Amino acid sequence: MLFSTHHSSLITDHSSLRVLIVCSGNSGKVAPFITEQADALTTYCGVEHEYFIIVGKGIGGYLRNLPALRKKIREFRPDIIHAHYGLSGLLANLQRKIPVVTTYHGSDINNDAVYRISRLSIFLSKFNIFVSQKNHEKAGAKTKAAIIPCGVDTELFQQDDKLIVRKKLGFNDNEKLVLFAGAFDNAVKNPELALSVAAAMPDVMLLELKNYSREQVALLMNAVDALLMTSHSEGSPQVIKEAMACNCPIVSVDVGDVRDVIQYTDQCHICGYDAQEITGKLNEIFKNGKRTNGRNVIIARNLDQKSVAHQIYNIYKSVLK
Repeated sequence: MLFSTHHSSLITDHSSLRVLIVCSGNSGKVAPFITEQADALTTYCGVEHEYFIIVGKGIGGYLRNLPALRKKIREFRPDIIHAHYGLSGLLANLQRKIPVVTTYHGSDINNDAVYRISRLSIFLSKFNIFVSQKNHEKAGAKTKAAIIPCGVDTELFQQDDKLIVRKKLGFNDNEKLVLFAGAFDNAVKNPELALSVAAAMPDVMLLELKNYSREQVALLMNAVDALLMTSHSEGSPQVIKEAMACNCPIVSVDVGDVRDVIQYTDQCHICGYDAQEITGKLNEIFKNGKRTNGRNVIIARNLDQKSVAHQIYNIYKSVLK
């Protein structure tokens, strides 16, 4: 059984399900793409959810959470467990009483050492969700699998007046602004390439995506001329889809599922890991001055939060049959 974002018959009988979300809390908080997806399942499908936050690092640190997980299961009595990332999936499956759906977000497949653990989770889970075609192909899960990227909150991420937003954020109307899709201290995001591009374009301000609220991120995507991604590794980067929902132009290397997601989108470009090529595409965007049709593409391809929530709810129901 293989689902995709392009073809799914949605279940509309939303009898309440209790779902326990199992994920890491090592960063100090649950990742927004996890909480926003869980909230959408509650809003659009009537799912009741709670979290089990894993504390600890490495396989040993994760497995020490098993007694606490079993206690949480007794207290919450979930119908299903939805684990995020392969190591969380392995932990969730060790309890063997409640069926487990696991979503793999990219780093748990792309990193070969971590992937060895994810393979155990793939084998044990009742259903596996991969956020990109590339990750699904590497995992080789031919049954009980779906390709479903995380959805976008299209109510928060939508096009706004560029000049008004710039004034609100304190930027000048005529500044050339590029938003880097990550933090400058995150080596996986390959900031060296982005900074070399910025060095070749002294009239361009390269902004770091770090320590902003979700609302501020949406404003930034409306203020800048383009989003730039130079990452070494990605799964299905949320920032790309959020930029598209704001009709923000994009220049990205060919990483994760970006090529597939931005196809059919005007003012969005795939480049090699070449500063000169990236600079050329950014200059095209500055000269053109137009926004994209990315929001229409997001909605047409069912990549909004509501559509994704229904697809995941379908999977929950199929597992419980």
